Amino acid sequence: MKNLKLTLGLVAFAAMFTSCKDENQEMAQKSVDSYENYVDSISNVAEAEAAANWDAIEADYQRMKTDAESSLASAKDKDALQKDLDNASMKYDEYKVKIVTEKQRMDGENSKMVMYKSFFGDSYVNDDMKFMWVNKDNIASVYENFYNTVEANKDNYSREDWDEIKLTYEALDTRKNTVEKEGLSGEDNRKIAGIKVKFAPMYTVNRIGSKSEENADAKK
Repeated sequence: MKNLKLTLGLVAFAAMFTSCKDENQEMAQKSVDSYENYVDSISNVAEAEAAANWDAIEADYQRMKTDAESSLASAKDKDALQKDLDNASMKYDEYKVKIVTEKQRMDGENSKMVMYKSFFGDSYVNDDMKFMWVNKDNIASVYENFYNTVEANKDNYSREDWDEIKLTYEALDTRKNTVEKEGLSGEDNRKIAGIKVKFAPMYTVNRIGSKSEENADAKK
């Protein structure tokens, strides 16, 4: 009787142990499946949308990957699950390169937009630097706001900022050539000429200064 009880006890223990192992395997499978499904789902999200929400996507990804990796520790058959996990990780890494590149591009454009808004105020319209919104009646004030903003922030601009400032200034000058033919007043023309006289040396001195500072920082 004792032997029978012992035998039954061992059988029950083995069954429980096997059940536990099966349960761990099943949980690991579900965790890896969820991880794969997440990677597949975000891979179908448009690049611009994913880039705009990248921090949240990356946080969710890291959490799900950690859960999947942790679940494998108790799994009986790890090889197949590990392969699936690795394949999903590789797919995500390839996708991440595209999204991070798109995010950097978008961040750059947003940074430029902030700069343009500071130059021209709320009246600024993004039209690829054609300045079609600038006319004979507002062009003098546009130049003044542009110069005053650059002058006030000249110590904060990087070399790349100064390059962008120059491109913007030259584009505005191109627009002036057109506006001049549309009846620009002599008074406004003289105001703009005075701004041009002040802008050129300010640009040259400060761009050289920003380049020197960047080179000094690089050496550190």
